[in-house]
Amino acid sequence: MEKEREDEIEDMSMSPPSIGSMQIAGSNGFGHSMEFMSQAYLPNMYTEIDIKVQDSSFNQDPPLPIYLKFEDVEFRVIDSQSASNNPVKTMMSKVGTQHHVEEDRYKKILKSITGSIGPGEILALMGPSGSGKTTLLRVVGGRLIDNVKGKITYNDIRFNPAVKRRIGFVTQEDVLFPQLTVEETLIFSAFLRLPSNMSKQQKYSRVENTVKDLSLERCRHTKIGGGYLKGISGGERKRTSIGYEILVDPSLLLLDEPTSGLDSTSANRLLLTLQGLAKGGRTIITTIHQPSSRIFHMFDKLLLISEGYPIYYGKAKDSMQYFSSLRFIPEIPMNPAEFLLDLATGQVNNISVPLDILKDQESADSSKAVINYLQVKYKDTLEPKEKGENHGAANTPEHLQLAIQVKKDWTVSWCDQFVILYKRTFRARSKDYFDKLRLVQALGIALLLGLLWWKSSINTEAQVRDQVGLMFYICIFWTSSCIFGAVYVFPFEKVYLVKERKADMYRLSVYYASSTLCDMVAHVFYPTFFMVILYFMAGFKRTVACFFLTLFAVWLIAITSQGAGELFGAAVMSIQRAGMVASLILMLFLLTGGYYVQHVPKMMQWLKYLSFVYYGFRLLLKVQYSGEQPYECESEGGCRTLQSSPSFDTVNLEGGLTEAWVLVVMALCFRVLAYFCLRRRIDICN
Repeated sequence: MEKEREDEIEDMSMSPPSIGSMQIAGSNGFGHSMEFMSQAYLPNMYTEIDIKVQDSSFNQDPPLPIYLKFEDVEFRVIDSQSASNNPVKTMMSKVGTQHHVEEDRYKKILKSITGSIGPGEILALMGPSGSGKTTLLRVVGGRLIDNVKGKITYNDIRFNPAVKRRIGFVTQEDVLFPQLTVEETLIFSAFLRLPSNMSKQQKYSRVENTVKDLSLERCRHTKIGGGYLKGISGGERKRTSIGYEILVDPSLLLLDEPTSGLDSTSANRLLLTLQGLAKGGRTIITTIHQPSSRIFHMFDKLLLISEGYPIYYGKAKDSMQYFSSLRFIPEIPMNPAEFLLDLATGQVNNISVPLDILKDQESADSSKAVINYLQVKYKDTLEPKEKGENHGAANTPEHLQLAIQVKKDWTVSWCDQFVILYKRTFRARSKDYFDKLRLVQALGIALLLGLLWWKSSINTEAQVRDQVGLMFYICIFWTSSCIFGAVYVFPFEKVYLVKERKADMYRLSVYYASSTLCDMVAHVFYPTFFMVILYFMAGFKRTVACFFLTLFAVWLIAITSQGAGELFGAAVMSIQRAGMVASLILMLFLLTGGYYVQHVPKMMQWLKYLSFVYYGFRLLLKVQYSGEQPYECESEGGCRTLQSSPSFDTVNLEGGLTEAWVLVVMALCFRVLAYFCLRRRIDICN
């Protein structure tokens, strides 16, 4: 059964699924050449495809309803400034009580926030920049756990791994692979995250519906881009990020500033999409900075935050009436969102306020007085009502409490995840694998070395030293190339890996296996291309066995170096430090490789046994030369054997299996250690 499913994914591009009277076609697996859809059904690159699906839910069960409640939520961070920049205060705090010491060490970001929301509702978190909206969203989504106080429940159950997979989180930063197109990004997400009981046609249709709902038709075949790679616009990137999450219909959808970068029409259409998702039984929470009046009235509930403390919680349509009851009335026609943000910042220009608030207050303190007044009123009027009605009395039905504790299994098997991730990784990195500069580099170095060592021989001691030098340079070149080609992989992809692991999209072991095996393609292709040119130009042994054994030895060196680079990158997980660490260790390995210094002092000899360059260099020598091979036959003393040459004083040219097995073991050990380092670093980030 697993084999059939694996073949099904493998052949997605070979036998495109049919939907009604049309077919969806791809090329090269998930990697598409010019278009994803067949030209027979795609009049031009931007034409929408008419996919007729009678039931948009694909006969799936509706999402599990989630009733979210949060009560007296607080979040604090260590105030490093107060601890380091004020030594006098630190000294004095030691004299005080332990409670005061703890209070001085932390700064509160969220202060006693209470609220609740159920299926079918959209809760908007509003407030000025720095008020704590995103922090609250991350706390509710389980992204922040440490230093959190209060009670947060999902169907009256605390956060747990089962809840995690029912939450979709759209971050403010658009974390998407820049080398993939919009459509490819959504397709990979669909095949990784949608349940296995859905057919290929249904998954493709879900992608198509998402593309149309978010108005991404015109950029569907454009790369995401970013940095120095030209791609889609900021607004299109934001919509793709949202589509990436809503594609799988999460029960609880959290969005951080989803309308940033969108024009009013696109933002309005996006909110209509969110309304449709909410009506399907989903619970939606979004932070929003300053929505238009039309968008503001689409929200069911509103939580207005000022300096980490709530000043309003309730129905969005009742917010103006509430503040009017407190005698805060706009003097000119205003967007409700602008009015509320002015109150949250204490800027009451063009707003009439109760005179007793500003009485005895200087102009500099007027904004603070307004905020304090609104906080007190919230504490006295709204908070008791919210705690009493929605937290004290209402209980979630027992069957929903039990259902949310059932951990969802992986949507696809390990093998299926591997196939999909391998295709995505190859597609995302294919430009680097087949880069023209890398090809020119391998070709140029091979030709240069071939000309410098043209038809070299081993007839004399000097010629032997020359060929041994070439062997060591080959070892140096592919060791350094493969280490630096692998050391940056995990640091560069850390942000993508952390995001997708937080969403439990796939197993970490699948990611690592697909990444290292996919990169091995380049680490095998270029050395092969290099050696085919150099081997015959440099005058090495012209036997089939010797050529392939030499090529195999270079592969072992490259693959072991790749594993070492992955280990260094996973251990430090920093782009700046990874290169520095790789350079230092590479230099150590080269110095102990057995060419520059053959007779190493006894107290330092242990270093060479840690160097894969040492074993790789010896393996190349044993493959290429035989200890009984004669040379110096034209000298006065007559022929001598290569084993007697000073160049091989410390190398026994017989055998070679020991070095080969050591390199294989090293390659495996490096990868196992790299995996555990990667798991540890990613778990810390999570």
